[in-house]
Order: sequence, then structure tokens, then C-alpha cells
Amino acid sequence: MIYEPSLTAVVFFFGFVGLTLGLSFYLGRKAKSSEGYFAAHGQIPWFVNGVAFAGDYLSAASFLGICGMIAVSGYDGFLYSIGFLAGWIVALFVVAEPMKRLGKFTFADALNAKFDSPGIKLAAGVSTLAVSVFYLIPQMVGAGVLVQPLLGLPHWAGVLIVGAVVIFIVVTAGMVSTTWVQFLKGALLVIFSAVLTVLILERGFKVEPVPEESQTITKTADGQTLVNGEPKGTKPGENSLRPVGTLSKLPNGQTETGPLGPLEFFSVLQNSEVVLWKKQPPVEENGAVTTEYKPEPTPGSRVLRPGESSKFAGIRRDNLIDKLNFVSLMLALFCGTASLPHILIRYYTVKDVAAARKSTIVGIGTIGFFYILTLYMGLGAMTSGAMDVSNSNMAAPLLALSISKLLFAIISAIAFTTVLGTVSGLILASAGAVAHDLVGSFFGRSMTDHEQVRIAKLASVVVGVIAIVLGILFEGFNVGYLVGWAFSVAASANLPALVMLLFWKGVTKQGVIAAVIVGMTSSLAWILLSADTFATVYGWPAEDALVPFSQPGIVTIPLGFATLVVVSLLTGGKAE
Repeated sequence: MIYEPSLTAVVFFFGFVGLTLGLSFYLGRKAKSSEGYFAAHGQIPWFVNGVAFAGDYLSAASFLGICGMIAVSGYDGFLYSIGFLAGWIVALFVVAEPMKRLGKFTFADALNAKFDSPGIKLAAGVSTLAVSVFYLIPQMVGAGVLVQPLLGLPHWAGVLIVGAVVIFIVVTAGMVSTTWVQFLKGALLVIFSAVLTVLILERGFKVEPVPEESQTITKTADGQTLVNGEPKGTKPGENSLRPVGTLSKLPNGQTETGPLGPLEFFSVLQNSEVVLWKKQPPVEENGAVTTEYKPEPTPGSRVLRPGESSKFAGIRRDNLIDKLNFVSLMLALFCGTASLPHILIRYYTVKDVAAARKSTIVGIGTIGFFYILTLYMGLGAMTSGAMDVSNSNMAAPLLALSISKLLFAIISAIAFTTVLGTVSGLILASAGAVAHDLVGSFFGRSMTDHEQVRIAKLASVVVGVIAIVLGILFEGFNVGYLVGWAFSVAASANLPALVMLLFWKGVTKQGVIAAVIVGMTSSLAWILLSADTFATVYGWPAEDALVPFSQPGIVTIPLGFATLVVVSLLTGGKAE
């Protein structure tokens, strides 16, 4: 690490956590019934719900992951922002009003409104759990990343702290507390991201000497970590990687620009030269694995041009596999938004379909404004001299630290609250799937309101523990990249059934069940057999992967639609 714990940051951190827990205590008294626990009695104002939509959606992936990807890859990282935002068009025009009309508590309610089938409840409940757990992984990874500089604790401790706080929030207050926490967090995140962007423009660009030496991290056979050939220190800041990210040339031989306008920022960067740090393939020797990061002067025009990074090579290369991988990712991001369980259940917290539509529009406006800011924050981190090459997820907080410790404290505390809010929504969606869909409907157990809420709270604890374990295991992944996988699973499993139910009268319950199961299992299997998973999770050679590219959406989303149509046609006579 290249940072040390700050007393100011610690104070802000515990202040935000204390405020969140206090809110949960206060609002917990209003959520005694199942309708209050799962849907806040449908009485959330539409504007508050719209900003809470943004709070749910602007997760660790958006704030930490996308800023980090832009800081490392330039404009290519911003393509995630474009994909995430475009998905709200589907949510607004296809999903918002029907979800409010059809359902009551969960996504399965909408799918099952026409059929009253325990099988649909089971399939949709399991799908909700699968998507939620996949989405929880990057949030918990982001939590561990944030706590390291804030408190000087290891990654696993940060994940454990977040898990414990979130479980407490969900168990005490349910959707009422989660909504107001998301509203508070979404508003603060957008406001202070705008403040950070203004400060980036005010500071402008400055030329720094080009680094001559690369940096290395070595994991020895006996488990020791070496940084640049020396044993890593035990305290934050001791023998750590140097902060990186510089401009080596500015237009017309300038050494610094002074304040810049919003458009001038990009025109100056385009005609400058940026030093990017490229991660080299790991080298193994005598049981020790060394990863090297080399400085590479790069024209600013390339930084702002799409298709320059390996993950988006399909934009410029003629390789068909690369092109399919890129299209597949964009398809998953576009279709996945309207399929995420913690987004779908928020339509039940407002009173009518008009409020659902208006809250979606507010959410789109808030989210779109924030994603514009991510481009400034990511490029600002790239050129600020504060980047940690070994952890792209820390780009935005370290950018704030390069400006002021107070801003770092505020941004880090808000980012932590971002994780709390999103994880709360995901665990609540999972708890609803267990209590309302699986136990209550599929297993046919008759429950009182009190029993349903109690089972949901027990499920929250179990899902929270699972999220903690996975957050520790996936340390080191870029959280934005992990969310791309979650969107693929959501779009493959949930969207075909929901869309066809709304627009095709020939749908049967067997078709819905088959589409959910096939979409979910095929996308999960594809991800687990992909090159990225082989290399980064299993530690196996990427070339041994059993599928040709890493993003499954272009195959598994059409497969879900095709399965629903075929099975519905085959079973239509029986249904009649």
C-alpha cells in the first residue's frame, strides 16, 4: 500500500457508519409487517425512490471499479459507464410500470402473477439468489479495499466489518432503512464526486519527469511478499509501491496548464503524452512469482480512443472472438440493469405506476450525471501521480488524497456507505427470495407476517456470511469487471422470462421455468469455464479454457429467449 491511516478519515468513517446504524434503529420500528420489511409499505416518495435507485445502482463497481478502469485503460473503462446507463432505457420503457402492476414483494411475484406456479417461484427465487451473490462479490471486495487505507487493517478485516454492519442494517429495519440509506448515500456520492471533478479541473495538468525504473511485486515460495526486491513492510506505507500516474508532455512545451474548462480538459489531454503503467505477464522462477509494472509513455489521443485495452480489443481488431467478447459484454450491461433483483424490488416501494415511472426518470438523470463525472475522475487519477498500480479499485480515493486529506476522508467514507447501501439491497432481495418465494410459496408453508420476517432475517445472516467469504476469496479483482459477470447472469436468467411474459400471450409456466433455469445455469457455466476464470481464479493456463471468450451474454441471453419460445410452444396445448 502507498497510504497510511488518517485520523480524519477514521473519524468520518465511524461518523458515517454511526449515522447509518442510527437511521436503521430509528426506522426499524416502522417495519414490523412483511409489507413494511420487504416494500416499505409502498409509501416511499417517488423522488426519494429515484435517488435511492441511483444509490442502489452506483455501487462499488461504479465508483471504485469504473474510475479504476478509466485510470488504467483510459476511455475504454468509460464504456462500462455507457453500458450501465443504457440499460436504464430498458428499465424505463419495458419494466417499470409492469413490475409495479404485477408484483408485491419480489421479482418472482411478477413472473408468477399469471400462473400461480410453485415451480416459477422456485426458479425465480434461486435465480435471485444466484444473481445477488454474484453481485455481492465485487461489493465486498470493494469494502475490503476501502478499509485498508482508512483503518490500516487487512483486506479480510474490511470485508468482515462491512458484512457485520450490513447484516445488522437488514435485520433491524429492512427496506425502509435501506431506501433512506440509499437516498442519503446516492445524493452525497454525486455531490462530492462533482466537488472532486471541479477540483480536478481547477488543478489542471502538470508535467512530471518520466520514471525510468519499473516496479515489481514478488510472491516467494515461502509466502513472503517482496516489493521492488525488498521485504514488504508490516505497516501501511512501509516499503510499498511508489505512487504513479504522470503527464510527460503538454501541448506547446508547457509545464503546467492551470485551471481548465470541462471541454478544454479533454482537448489538452488529447495533445499530451501520458505515462501509463502496464502490467506484465507474471514470471515464475524457483517457486517465486514476480509481477512487473513498466512505465510506458503513451499519446493522449490513444488514451481517449476506444479499443486500446485488451478487454476491448474487439473494437479495433479484426479478430472475431475479440469482437464477440465486446458485443457480448455490452449486451449484458444493456440487458442486465432491468434484471437485477435489488433494482426490481424497488418498484414495489412506491404507491403506483406513475410514481414508478417518475422515480425511474429521476434515477436515470442522477446516474447519468454521475457517470459523466467518472470520466473526469478516472483520467484525473491517471495523471495525478497518486495511482496504486497494484490496485485499480483505489483510484478515486487516492485521487482525493492527492488533493486533500479531508477530501480523502469524505470520499472514502461515502464510498464505504456506497458499499453498505448496495449490499443491504442485495441481501434484502435474497432474503425476500428465501422467505417469500422458496419457503412461503414453493414449500407451501403457511406463515404469519411475523414468521415471514423472521425467516427473512435468518436468510439475511446466511447470505451475509456467504458474501463475506466470497469477498475475501476474490481479493485483487477489479470490482467493475466482476459486476459485468453479474449483469450477464441477471440478463440471461431473468430478462427473457420477464419480457416475453409482458409481450407474448403464448408464454406457459413451463416455458418461464425452463428459460430461467437454462439462462442461469448456462451463463454461470460459461463464466466458470472462461479464460479469465481459469487464469485468475483457478490459476490454470488461460489457453486451456473450454469456451472461446469470457463474456457469455451474446450466447446465453438469446438461449434464454429461444428456450422459452420452444418450451412454450411444446407445452401450449397442455396449458390450454
